Amino acid sequence: MVSQTTFFFNGNEYFTKSSITLADLLNYFDYNTSIFVVEYNQFICNKKNWKNITIEPNDTIEIITIVGGG
Repeated sequence: MVSQTTFFFNGNEYFTKSSITLADLLNYFDYNTSIFVVEYNQFICNKKNWKNITIEPNDTIEIITIVGGG
């Protein structure tokens, strides 16, 4: 039996059958990783840790961008 991991990314529910890291996920969606921060399970995640964080069931990942205005 193949296990499936359910996680939430930017408010949408996703599924994966393989183990992926946070860095893998961001690369898959082709994000420019120099212009945002990542909120992982309600905590800001340091970019140097992205390769070491494996997506677990029910994890919540949000991309946070800074928008300027006047």
